[in-house]
Amino acid sequence: QVQLVESGGGFVQAGGSLRLSCAASGSIASINSMGWYRQAPGKQRELVATITTGGSTVYADSVKGRFTVSRDNAKNTVYLQMNSLKPEDTAVYRCNANVLRTGWDFLADYWGRGTQVTVSS
Repeated sequence: QVQLVESGGGFVQAGGSLRLSCAASGSIASINSMGWYRQAPGKQRELVATITTGGSTVYADSVKGRFTVSRDNAKNTVYLQMNSLKPEDTAVYRCNANVLRTGWDFLADYWGRGTQVTVSS
């Protein structure tokens, strides 16, 4: 099995910062991409940022210049530094990892349970 556990969510005023972490554990041979998605009430889930093993990143236009995704490959952990937060960033943030499990020969997606981020105006 593979588990992803997020931490770091919370309540912050507009303009503030938060840092999310997501650690993957279990029967992991390697991890391809890792990233963050979010879903606000009444809205569809959307990509926030992803990062490959080599460090290539993709960001949603709405967070470019404010959010930074990074990872520690040795710790199977991905981070999301969120600065200049806005009320529209309020959502449940979920971690995703594209994992090659030990003994398997194909990649599979795994998800964390999510962490709430609330930004007040």
